[in-house]
Amino acid sequence: MMLRTRITLTIILLVSFKLSAQEIALEKKKKDTTSIGRLAVYDAKQAFLGVTHAFSRPFHWKKKDFATLGAITLGSLALSTIDDEGSAFFVRQEPDVPNLFQEVGTRFGSPQVYFIANAGLYGFGLFTKNEKIRKTSVLIISSSFTAGLIQSLSKTAFGRARPGNIYKSTEFRFWSNEPEFHSFPSGHTVLSVTMSHAIAKQFNNTWSKVGIYTLGSIAPISRLFSGAHWLTDVALGAVLSIVVVDSVDKFLFSTKAYDYQVKEKNRISWKLHFSGNKIGVIGTF
Repeated sequence: MMLRTRITLTIILLVSFKLSAQEIALEKKKKDTTSIGRLAVYDAKQAFLGVTHAFSRPFHWKKKDFATLGAITLGSLALSTIDDEGSAFFVRQEPDVPNLFQEVGTRFGSPQVYFIANAGLYGFGLFTKNEKIRKTSVLIISSSFTAGLIQSLSKTAFGRARPGNIYKSTEFRFWSNEPEFHSFPSGHTVLSVTMSHAIAKQFNNTWSKVGIYTLGSIAPISRLFSGAHWLTDVALGAVLSIVVVDSVDKFLFSTKAYDYQVKEKNRISWKLHFSGNKIGVIGTF
């Protein structure tokens, strides 16, 4: 009797396992047979939703969010007190900076290279039907559109003078169309940090993250050496990118738009740090 019961239980377990395996295989087959066109339409929808979510966040801010905004504003004002001296320091170092470093920084932060790189990344994810790569590209697209639009409007609205002219960092011509008054914030920084932060969030390995963020920092630093931006232009551009990417990324995971999990272990926690006349973004591993 006991032997018969054991045999029966074993058969039930084997059948159950087989059915579960079949269900998993069937589900995977369904995903694999989804047309590329439908995947592209789905991704475009998620990118649009990500953009609308990011722009609507200020209407849902709570007290701590406004406190963070206030802290960023005060920190930026404190950092701006050394903008002129800081720019002069970086420009003096420019002759000693390798040409390759400056060239990579200029190219990587340019809109043309940026969008070509992301188009290639998304194309690979789409045609291989790799959900993680598709999600990463959607995150980059929606975040860069959001941060890029804010950055473009801010440049015209603030009309801040660029370094290297006869003007100081405190010179503003609001709603100016003159290129020499389009300094704040740094567009190269916004694009570079947006892409590097979005990609780094997909890795659990600390050293992989460090490598990606190091590459992402080349464009912002090169803009300081070339005298194209002030310290606050770069700092606020980086903060804007990080905030937008984190907001869109959280939205995509909370809505379960893409069905895969990223381990929280070893993810970097970003915090703003203010001290005296300094402002910084600290990543805790």
